Amino acid sequence: MMRHTELKDFWERRLEADWTESGVGYKQLGRAFNSYMYLIRGEVFRREVGRLGLDLASAKVLDVGSGTGFYLRQWRALGARSITGADLTKAAVERLIARFPESEILQLDLADPGELIEPASFDAVSAMDMLFHITDDERYRSALRTLGRATKPGGVLVLSENFLHRPEQRGDHQVNHTLPWITTALGEAGFDVVRRAPMLVLMNAQVDANPVWRKLWGGFLRGVTLTEATGRVAGALLSPVERRLVRVVRESPTTELMICRRRAE
Repeated sequence: MMRHTELKDFWERRLEADWTESGVGYKQLGRAFNSYMYLIRGEVFRREVGRLGLDLASAKVLDVGSGTGFYLRQWRALGARSITGADLTKAAVERLIARFPESEILQLDLADPGELIEPASFDAVSAMDMLFHITDDERYRSALRTLGRATKPGGVLVLSENFLHRPEQRGDHQVNHTLPWITTALGEAGFDVVRRAPMLVLMNAQVDANPVWRKLWGGFLRGVTLTEATGRVAGALLSPVERRLVRVVRESPTTELMICRRRAE
């Protein structure tokens, strides 16, 4: 397992070289295909957060792991006015400041934030597509505790994870934890789970599927995205199917969105 400093350097180099959907997403599948993946992610995010009935015009929102600012735009589209972004890397933060001059942007290590975040200061917090990149378990728990301290009692946390039903999977840049492990860690940080919904079904690595299917489908995705042109065609053909699947299936073999509520102390 890489040390934290090595992981930070990895993401600094990656986002410095590629500050696009592929830089923050599934890089092997190319920018065109990732763009379609993010279209679906955005639709699911807006649908699920919209169902909460939040008064976003007056709410204070924090998005951590902001990357290219994709979820900052989703919050803005939902009507949020006071949005703070945060990222671990200088490469992302400098560009986010230029792209979102109306928002405060923090360079923040979520597992060790110092005094950058005032306790109980946000009505809604999002941590999308980033927690599984914290490969040290104690740092992961510490990151959740930071989110718990930042969220007002009764406020919401929106996150995406892989929530495995199979045994956890560990790599240098990503750890896929089990659903029970994550929900336990969330509970320890002061959150109650409200609901969970598929964010993608076919258009991502099948990390929680049968190993044979995972390998076959992974090979298929890499094959149809060998070039940007073929990736664009594959994304255009798969996205209508994916759009339907994320509405009708209950469990996904890949990334899911979870909504939690901060308990009152």
